[in-house]
Amino acid sequence: MGMVAPVYYTAEMVQALPDDGNRYETVHGELLVNPAPQLWHQELVGRLAYELRAYLDRHPVGHVLTAPADISWGSDVLVQPDVFVADSAEVRTLDWANVRSLKLVVEVLSPTSSRSDRFTKRRLYQEVGIPVYWIVDPNDEVVEVWHPDWTLPRVERESVSWDPREASEPFSVELATLFRPL
Repeated sequence: MGMVAPVYYTAEMVQALPDDGNRYETVHGELLVNPAPQLWHQELVGRLAYELRAYLDRHPVGHVLTAPADISWGSDVLVQPDVFVADSAEVRTLDWANVRSLKLVVEVLSPTSSRSDRFTKRRLYQEVGIPVYWIVDPNDEVVEVWHPDWTLPRVERESVSWDPREASEPFSVELATLFRPL
């Protein structure tokens, strides 16, 4: 009996998968499947998006969006960052195919996404030159900050900031505020 060769998934193949409540992504052909996020995950996504939107209203250096999304940098890549800031001109086209210049990407860890967020997607985001990548860890209430050329993250325990060069001041959020109970 022979072994079945693994399928190398393209973005087009992932987009054709059924809408069954799972979140499908592919990174260099590897299929990443995650169930619908937990409520706490979505609360953190909403809080970050709200804070970023308020900041970007004052400093219009991009547009904040949340998953679901179809971000691709090649035929074998299709990801759905939890929260991200994209180039406003690209967003105005209203076409996911044009949204490629991400200025900040944030993934909120879930039990099923931890490995792909910390390794597979982190390496992809570094490879394509995402200037800043945050991994929000709801269990430890910390944020890992990554840059394209870093081999280890900076772990933030008090606050986390993003300093886009086009803005007159950085965005900052206190982690006690982010992780406050419902």
